[in-house]
Amino acid sequence: MEYIYKSKYRDLVCGADIKVPLNNGRYITGVNFDNAATTPPFISVMEDINNFAPWYSSIHRGTGYKSRLSSKIYDDSREIILNFVGADINYDTVIYVKNTTEAINKLSNRLCIDEDKNVILSTEMEHHSNDLPWRDKFLVDYIEVDKCGRIDINDLKNKLIKYNGKVNLITIAGASNVTGYINPIHKAAKLAHAYGAEIMVDGAQLVPHGKIDMKPIDSDEHIDFLTFSAHKMYAPFGTGVLIGPKNVFKKGCPDYKGGGTVKVVTHDEIVWDDPPYKDEAGTPNLMGVVALTSAIRTLSSIGLENVEKYERKLRQYALLRLSDIPGIIIYCNEDKNDKVAIIPFNIEGIHHSKVAAILSYEAGIAVRNGCFCAQPYIQRLLNISKDEMEKYINNPTVQRPGMVRLSFGLYNDFTEIDRLIVMLYNILQNKTYYNKKF
Repeated sequence: MEYIYKSKYRDLVCGADIKVPLNNGRYITGVNFDNAATTPPFISVMEDINNFAPWYSSIHRGTGYKSRLSSKIYDDSREIILNFVGADINYDTVIYVKNTTEAINKLSNRLCIDEDKNVILSTEMEHHSNDLPWRDKFLVDYIEVDKCGRIDINDLKNKLIKYNGKVNLITIAGASNVTGYINPIHKAAKLAHAYGAEIMVDGAQLVPHGKIDMKPIDSDEHIDFLTFSAHKMYAPFGTGVLIGPKNVFKKGCPDYKGGGTVKVVTHDEIVWDDPPYKDEAGTPNLMGVVALTSAIRTLSSIGLENVEKYERKLRQYALLRLSDIPGIIIYCNEDKNDKVAIIPFNIEGIHHSKVAAILSYEAGIAVRNGCFCAQPYIQRLLNISKDEMEKYINNPTVQRPGMVRLSFGLYNDFTEIDRLIVMLYNILQNKTYYNKKF
């Protein structure tokens, strides 16, 4: 395997070489292996934000030059988003929200209008944000995963047959935020459409790491709805995206009502505006939209196929090094190429929270630990029974099961993985000491 001393994309990212403090008072160059939660911003994004800032103004209906310029940037951004994911400009719309969580909540509110189709098929691997919003509005059933955590596409078909036309939507992660598995979204779309359902893809973990194509609307593999978050693709300031057919969002009332959502208001009548404006109440997060479109330009110039290729090398190298360490438990290590760059693991005899703390305070290495907002999935992967879960439900002070997660970005490099491996050996050799200290 080609050894890469420094990622050629490293200089594109803010703070990649910033010093962080250790427990002993020293400072060391930090390592961020928590990119599945939030990525640092591109330098180009921050430059575009600073360049635009003097021209920032309120959008729509303002006649001043800054307002007209801000409105044009905001409105033109939707075409950039749609082109980026292969959506249909004439058929689909982009609704800006805070993040993927809000996008899924918004869609759940809109789809619950159809009382004849009252079933949502989710999967056992979903983030809470693609599970909880559906529970109070629909009958939710879960597509099974196998012992390795991969979805069972045959179970999806069986459930579609079972519900006999009552399925409103199949909602599925593009890639798991726990195991990194990339789901067969187009195969699932084909099944959904064959049985009269639609499909939504939670693209939060997929869109930043590889090319996604919603496909033409006349394709049986077409993705009906897509959501993703800017903060996971090198663009800060809190913007999320919900993409779907314009006619779906013409129905019903908006979640938030107020300025910018209406055409006509009297004391007796309301005429809601057309989508997407109906669903974007108040002054929007224009800076966040500028950041997102800037990040898309940078990712497109790099080429998402190059991002995917490089991050796969990082993951493969990390797995190679981790597999040599006795006492490391690596989860769901099948289908090595059918994943985004995520690795969940544990160290025998040390709680996951301690491992994460040791890596941070002793080595300046940032990881994530716990259940990653996917508790039912983690329970399945760790074989935790319902009876055992009652113990944690009844006593919140008991240390909860979970994992340590490594998640790589395009700016990480092999030397950072080497630092991690050295520290893991150190933890294993001094397990008693660290268990007492942390």
